Amino acid sequence: MEKPIHSSIGAPFSFGIINYHNIVVSESPQMLKGRLQLFQESLFFDLQDKSPSSFRGVAEWRTLFKDHGKDPNRYRHSTEALLKRIQKQNYLTSINSAIDLNNFFSLQYETPIGIYDSTKIEGSIELRLGSENETFEGLNGRTNSAHNLVIAADQNGPFGSPFVDSVKTSVSEETTEALQIIYFRPSLSEENKEKFLASLKEMFIQVNGGSATTRIIS
Repeated sequence: MEKPIHSSIGAPFSFGIINYHNIVVSESPQMLKGRLQLFQESLFFDLQDKSPSSFRGVAEWRTLFKDHGKDPNRYRHSTEALLKRIQKQNYLTSINSAIDLNNFFSLQYETPIGIYDSTKIEGSIELRLGSENETFEGLNGRTNSAHNLVIAADQNGPFGSPFVDSVKTSVSEETTEALQIIYFRPSLSEENKEKFLASLKEMFIQVNGGSATTRIIS
């Protein structure tokens, strides 16, 4: 069953939601591995002449972080962090067919995307700003402050953000039900949001099987 989701923050924030059912997460097919590697190599050459912060999607999220009290030099959103790795030729290696696809689309659209194991989420989901004393254990291996950070939270607190996601809802090859959240940048038109969701959903199902539903929350 899909969990109720609502946002307590308004403009300029909007989110794409994809719920996946009966998926099979496995080692990525060679097609996906190859596309991810080639795209990273192309980005590496682009990054010889410009910084990650000059990418439009990165710049917009840096502004959002700053406007809401988060230092964008300390709290880099996930796409900027990926681009910084690529700039150093520290390319992403394959993890699994869900996470690799997530990273590919995040880089292609310059947009933070989180993917979560739905069975590890408890109760309804709220998209909001984190409160002063909230923290979560992140995939970066650290305890992260959620204060003034855009977060996805269940009844137990934060499990995702455009900065880093939580260990507790991470996706593995055991995952069969998943939630994907796209943290849209403000300048993206409604038409392009719909196209983005449709393209991501189609490729995800092509690789991982199953079925999916989509919607936009703003």
